[in-house]
Amino acid sequence: MFLAGAKNLEAKKEWINELNVFPVPDGDTGTNMTLTIMSAASEVGALENPDMETLAKAISSGSLRGARGNSGVILSQLLRGFTRGVRKLTDLDAPAIAAAMERGVETAYKAVMKPKEGTILTVARAAADKAIELADGAEDLNSFFDGIFQHAEETLARTPEMLPVLKEAGVVDSGGQGLLEVFRGAIDGYHGKEVDYSQFEASAAPKITKISPQAEADIKFGYCTEFIILLEKTLPQEEIARFREFLDSIGDSIVLVADDEIVKVHVHTNHPGQAFERALTYGQLSRMKIDNMREEHQEKLIKDAEKLAREQAEKEKEPPKDYGFISVSVGEGLSGIFRELGVDYLIEGGQTMNPSTEDMLNAIDKVNAKTIYIFPNNKNIILAANQARDLTEDKEIIVVPTKTIPQGISAMISFVPEKGGEENLASMTDAISRVKTGQVTYAVRDTRIDDKEIHEGDIMGIGDAGILAVGRERLQVAEEMVAEMIDEESEIISVYYGEDVSEEDAEALSDALTEKYPECEVELNQGGQPIYYYLISVE
Repeated sequence: MFLAGAKNLEAKKEWINELNVFPVPDGDTGTNMTLTIMSAASEVGALENPDMETLAKAISSGSLRGARGNSGVILSQLLRGFTRGVRKLTDLDAPAIAAAMERGVETAYKAVMKPKEGTILTVARAAADKAIELADGAEDLNSFFDGIFQHAEETLARTPEMLPVLKEAGVVDSGGQGLLEVFRGAIDGYHGKEVDYSQFEASAAPKITKISPQAEADIKFGYCTEFIILLEKTLPQEEIARFREFLDSIGDSIVLVADDEIVKVHVHTNHPGQAFERALTYGQLSRMKIDNMREEHQEKLIKDAEKLAREQAEKEKEPPKDYGFISVSVGEGLSGIFRELGVDYLIEGGQTMNPSTEDMLNAIDKVNAKTIYIFPNNKNIILAANQARDLTEDKEIIVVPTKTIPQGISAMISFVPEKGGEENLASMTDAISRVKTGQVTYAVRDTRIDDKEIHEGDIMGIGDAGILAVGRERLQVAEEMVAEMIDEESEIISVYYGEDVSEEDAEALSDALTEKYPECEVELNQGGQPIYYYLISVE
């Protein structure tokens, strides 16, 4: 049921992405939820004959570490709570499932600082409430599941009445829709709908602690075999096809190129001699080469293990510093700014790809410091950072709730080494509260939001609280957006231009803002970010 739910969500991810309220080219709810559940599905797919506890652990661990974005983190918490409710059981009946669903909802609500109704949380809670209501009187699981699904579907349909922004955009909540697709797939799985388990193979991410005999055995054909046949006579196409079929019967990864005089052959096989014998019936052999791929694979594992051991030893040898910094960033220019400010480790990501909890944990492992500050720089990444913090035991992790890259830059600037961790967090939080951020991008569909009519291809200026300007020209929209952000206390306007903006156009915007706001200092920086033509902050 779990794998069927994962598969159905994955199949619907692009449609779910399109339900995002803002018509920006990086709508990613479906992608984030899919990557989260597929991380768990990979762990489940690697299990052989699991019991309930092993299965529950794989679902919980995989989803927690793979969680991306707010919707992905909430989904991981729903799964975490549910699996905690069932891990000690051997059979699941309606009351047990209902209790586990309720526990999942409680866990998810606790993970969100300010739960908002009309979202995935609302749909999850409605489903759990209905499960509790139906559990005791359920005659069978068919009617039980159908009743839960129908109520969840009706609740999702009402989300626009709970969140005006959904109603204005004419969509239901995308996270709630994603959860409904998990339910739909799981029920299909319960009814025996076939699931392709091959797509849930274990992740190939290297986690090398010793050489695994199984990893070597996974190489089906062990010898990379290459040679050239010097033909005695030109081979007809039918014979070339028969030779290819023969090679295919003893190996794979076949490359066969023939002309009138020679045939170039490449094949992975366990029987190089058989390939040579057949080839000798056509002519002499030249440039014969056989490589043992299992031996190469083993050498790579040894080198990787040795490298990992060296890095670990160096890390243990060097005493940890007091403070370290991790920041999410995208774009060469913006990443360069963070490096100059002293950030130790940059995680590539942001609007176009939210980093996972696993990405955060890997970064934490790389920074040798007692206290580490994390700057998520996106409201959709904060929960994943918090989850990584909660999973880290050997270091103090402080998540600074930066929602934009300019906020992250201001927070980093405000750090004072002499202050304590919480004291610095307070001053950083104060600094980011004074930063207003606007982002200029384009619309990917027609919609109406914040009382503004938006058409596909329009340029939009998006502020901290919504759409500030809409038009057809980047310069015009950027100026109108800044005009909405400026007030009498504003002192600095920082402009970061993206990879699709020329330096000339960026300077034209900078000059226009300097002329219009002579009381403000205008700073122009090459950001190099994708999707967003300009990131502009006002402080």
